[in-house]
Amino acid sequence: MARAAPAAVLVAATLALGGCGSDAGGDVDLLSSTQQKRQRAAPAASGLRLKRIGTFSKPVYVTSPPADRRRIFVVQQGGKIRVIRRGRRLSRPFLDLTSRVMSGSEQGLLSMAFAPDYRRTRRFYVNYTDKRGLQRIVEFKRSKRKPDRAIRSGRLVLKYDGLEANHNGGLLVFGRDKLLYAGTGDGGGANDQHGARGNAQSIDSLLGKILRINPRKSGARRYTVPGDNPFVGRPGADEIYSYGLRNPWRFSFDRSTGDLTIGDVGQGEREEIDFARRGRARGVNYGWRPWEGTSRNFPGEDAPGHVRPVLELDHGDENCSVTGGYVVRDPKLPALAGRYVYGDYCKGQLRSARLSPGGASDDRSLGLPTVSQLSSFGEDARARVYATSLAGPVYRLSP
Repeated sequence: MARAAPAAVLVAATLALGGCGSDAGGDVDLLSSTQQKRQRAAPAASGLRLKRIGTFSKPVYVTSPPADRRRIFVVQQGGKIRVIRRGRRLSRPFLDLTSRVMSGSEQGLLSMAFAPDYRRTRRFYVNYTDKRGLQRIVEFKRSKRKPDRAIRSGRLVLKYDGLEANHNGGLLVFGRDKLLYAGTGDGGGANDQHGARGNAQSIDSLLGKILRINPRKSGARRYTVPGDNPFVGRPGADEIYSYGLRNPWRFSFDRSTGDLTIGDVGQGEREEIDFARRGRARGVNYGWRPWEGTSRNFPGEDAPGHVRPVLELDHGDENCSVTGGYVVRDPKLPALAGRYVYGDYCKGQLRSARLSPGGASDDRSLGLPTVSQLSSFGEDARARVYATSLAGPVYRLSP
């Protein structure tokens, strides 16, 4: 069972679902008056707008099955997955795990991912915090006769103890290699405090990592590990793909190139965006806890060979918790083609930049209204990009 977080940490956790960088308390459920004025006055970006597609209960993710151009699925932190079919929200949830999910702070139902062969096998996966405080990756199936309903019985794939009530990671994404990637937080609290040097730099822990597995059952094994994972054969490390992360709340693969971008939530000073060309994140150390972005966090420690972020957000500019997004490939948004769209939970400003392994260029605001409590981005089968507000609204970037 997860250990209780210190009171100060629990207060800080309320700042952002992805794990606010600051460890000082505060109530940011509502935009400040200054931000509200900016939201009302913000000019619309040329040829771009935010289209509200619905209001939900604490939405944290949007996705759709491969090649399904009719449906999008909205994941709600409390445990329900909702379906929008041809623009209309269905009254009954696709799946209701409310009775199994511990929800609150940064815990809850955090994401879902459809198997590449979903149309044939009906398999999809969810990541949620169970009633004991453990993170579970579970396989479910869609009903054979009712395509907008899931079968409630599932199969456990992987579980791990997130230790604290925050830094749960929680995102599941299938890569172009048809393998499942899962983000895990460092164990929560401040300064990766569990263990002599924390978890993120430890190859013996699954925490503070991007994991990579084949989630299909194989004999008595609940899942298998790809033979080309970087630490195969090292006890406790087979599943690890990348490490040195604090809380990779949202990461994504460029649907055109396969490049990986990670929004890793910082602590008290910096938020970071990490980037790697397709396959180049294998075995990469991203530097936490010795480094918070490009700032020294533990002067007496090092992270050998770590890769620095390509983009940083400073907390002095109203930022508190980076919300990683997507490289836009929506053909109806040519002005954003190839640009990475992202934001921050507290600031709520949608931004875009061009990313490369050496850094980022032309980082700028989209000029759109801010999104209060920017909890996540999402992408559907048409490559359309969504932004979710923990306050309820879900928006789509539209021409």
